[in-house]
Amino acid sequence: MALDVANSVVLRHDEARRIDRFDAPAQLEAFPQAAAAFCAERALFGDIIGPAPSNRSNFLELREAIDRYFRARVSGEIDDRLLVDLLEALARTLRGANGENGLDAATAHSVLRLIAMPDPERMKICSNCGWLFIDRSKNRSRAWCDMAVCGNRAKASRHYRRRKEEEAP
Repeated sequence: MALDVANSVVLRHDEARRIDRFDAPAQLEAFPQAAAAFCAERALFGDIIGPAPSNRSNFLELREAIDRYFRARVSGEIDDRLLVDLLEALARTLRGANGENGLDAATAHSVLRLIAMPDPERMKICSNCGWLFIDRSKNRSRAWCDMAVCGNRAKASRHYRRRKEEEAP
């Protein structure tokens, strides 16, 4: 759940093409149902409702803290200040959460599970889109968040480059 929330900003590091899915209130309202249906932790949360309007700014601050902390952790740049910022954002979000079924509380609980995950090296950054994901492959060799989208694009691009090289005189 926490990574799905962090990944709600598409092309985060490309200012020209960056899209924040939560800028549109309708998308933020629709996100809990999609997350409940597709996230790996869906059995833990059940039906989820959106964050309380009064807690949305805390929730968005939590999203950014999640991204900063876990991106640094994956890169091996552990910084205790990023962990402090994340924990403070968690506390603010949980204080303002509208109960157990809120997206804000579910995301906060998901973050705590990620912080304590036994195999932190399984968390990676997609080499195509830059999203955070957990590599659940047996040999820990996954390079893309989703094989059907990013993996396919990367493989098609590699195939295209190879074909161009073969055709070159």
